[in-house]
Amino acid sequence: MRLTVAQKIIKDHLSIGEMKKGTEIGIRIDQTLTQDSTGTMAYLQLESLGVDKVKTKRSVAYIDHNMLQTGPENADDHRYIQSVAKKYGIYFSKPGNGICHQVHLERFGVPGETLLGSDSHTPTCGGIGMIAIGAGGLDVAVAMAGGEYFITMPEIVKVELKGCLKPGVSAKDIILEILRRYKVKGGVNKIFEYWGEGVKSLTVPERATITNMGAELGATTSVFPSDEVTYEFLKAQGRGSDYREITADEGAVFDEEFVINLDELRPLVACYHSPDNVVPIGKVENIRVDQVAIGSCTNSSYRDLMRVAQILDGKTVAEHVSLTISPGSKQVLNMLAENGALSKIISSGARILECGCGPCIGMGQAPNTDGVSLRTFNRNFKGRSGTPSAKVYLASPEVAAVSALTGYITDPTKYISEGDINLPKHFLINDNSIIPPAEKGENVEIVKGPNIKPFPQGKPLTKDIGGKVLIKLGDNITTDHIMPSNAKLLPYRSNIPYLADYCLLPCDSEFPQKAEKFGGGIIVSGFNYGQGSSREHAALVPLYLGIKAVLAKSFARIHKQNLINNGIIPLIFQQEKDYDDIDVMDELVLENILEQMEGDTIVANNVTQNKRYTLILDETERQKEILRAGGLLNFIKSR
Repeated sequence: MRLTVAQKIIKDHLSIGEMKKGTEIGIRIDQTLTQDSTGTMAYLQLESLGVDKVKTKRSVAYIDHNMLQTGPENADDHRYIQSVAKKYGIYFSKPGNGICHQVHLERFGVPGETLLGSDSHTPTCGGIGMIAIGAGGLDVAVAMAGGEYFITMPEIVKVELKGCLKPGVSAKDIILEILRRYKVKGGVNKIFEYWGEGVKSLTVPERATITNMGAELGATTSVFPSDEVTYEFLKAQGRGSDYREITADEGAVFDEEFVINLDELRPLVACYHSPDNVVPIGKVENIRVDQVAIGSCTNSSYRDLMRVAQILDGKTVAEHVSLTISPGSKQVLNMLAENGALSKIISSGARILECGCGPCIGMGQAPNTDGVSLRTFNRNFKGRSGTPSAKVYLASPEVAAVSALTGYITDPTKYISEGDINLPKHFLINDNSIIPPAEKGENVEIVKGPNIKPFPQGKPLTKDIGGKVLIKLGDNITTDHIMPSNAKLLPYRSNIPYLADYCLLPCDSEFPQKAEKFGGGIIVSGFNYGQGSSREHAALVPLYLGIKAVLAKSFARIHKQNLINNGIIPLIFQQEKDYDDIDVMDELVLENILEQMEGDTIVANNVTQNKRYTLILDETERQKEILRAGGLLNFIKSR
């Protein structure tokens, strides 16, 4: 059988099921990563599983999301994560060492292996030929404990790249073009696999930009072949021995195919408030910008920032523009400092931020009221920047750097004529901010600060469930809507009771109070409920508030699994008109739920309107068992 890259890696790791499209499979996980926003909960769950040491080849805990220490909460959580890592056999990347995806690409990613991360942008490592998948923290904890990760066997989409990019056009424009075509829910249950002559013209950092932002398609993951370009990158990182060639077989069959002619591509911009709201730069050119932010796990590599330094060299940022630079890793920052590029960036008037996620997750650098912010990030959801009235545009480093100089969104092809940035033959290797685990973990004491509270656990299903419809939402509700994660709230990521007071506030300022008043209830939503971040808090907090089910037109992949893992039933409207029929405060009852779950549909009774709705129970038998048990932890412990 002739196989694609994705199929080869999945076949090598297949533990349960068959590689039959649309069926559930379980795959072995070689590596895991967590970050501090989701990591505390993942490690609390790992502790509850009762293992002595992780079973993976390599697990790494990163501190990159919230390094602002305005109180003891963040420092306490970081100490907790470091102590757990030390005890359980996990490497610990200290604050300031860099963004998890950038550092993992540089120092740990291995072609042909599987990576599961408690962050939706884990597919970044698909840039070196890994099957790298974002998931909820509990799924990552189970993988660390030696369990399989379950997915629906995806369709494989072949993206053939032809030609080469013109000066001023970048890898960011490739993924923006795909988002323009497929939109934010067009990649659900799909793997985007890159193929063709144009692949060889892209460096590993450029490939990683594409696989990183493939998360915005809702895709399971994205992957490039592991070829001579991959080998040169790994060799320059001192990891040539990790290289393994993996390419698609000639004649491999894909479920879907399309072509992008790189030499015809021109700069693109995603307009507010969605990554798929993509237009040619000419449609937004000359819009005045107040802020330019360059960095994030999408565009903070050595290659990206060297290009920025090249553009800024000898010039000055426009007087009304605030330009910030967030290097992706300590390695990148060190190398820019040593070769003089950092001096060029600083001299232009740019502000240098810590090596971390920073403004991408609303952690500082919120724009001014009604401000226009041009960012090289992957998401521009309304309010995510920290300023609800801000207009956030997404673009390449080239667009961002040139626009910072002119003060307006500007087409960089008018100013850039030089060729690409050459990657160094040898990257600077200094892993002194990566702390190895203890040889004898049993001697390590775990440190927990007072802000770390027990996480809620679901209860086994009873005969009937129901409640009032507490809220009715539209399409593309993100996890930022469900559980905001701004600078004020992120320090409380390990305190679910505290976070509960902020659940769904961007959509309804009274939601937490209604949930408390009525003892929980039901959420109704439109298409693509739960898109965006993998943060499990968007399921844990509703669980704490007593949410029993979510009725939606469709769900984002990771969030749907997080709901199941926490014992909240995700149901899909069989008739979309039924969504229109339901009102807030209607009383819904799902009678004889255990009996109904034997089939593929559930009938809900609207007691208020004396109507009945048929809902699709789009779950596998294993997922149904998890729901019956009241969540994945209960399910595992019962086994």
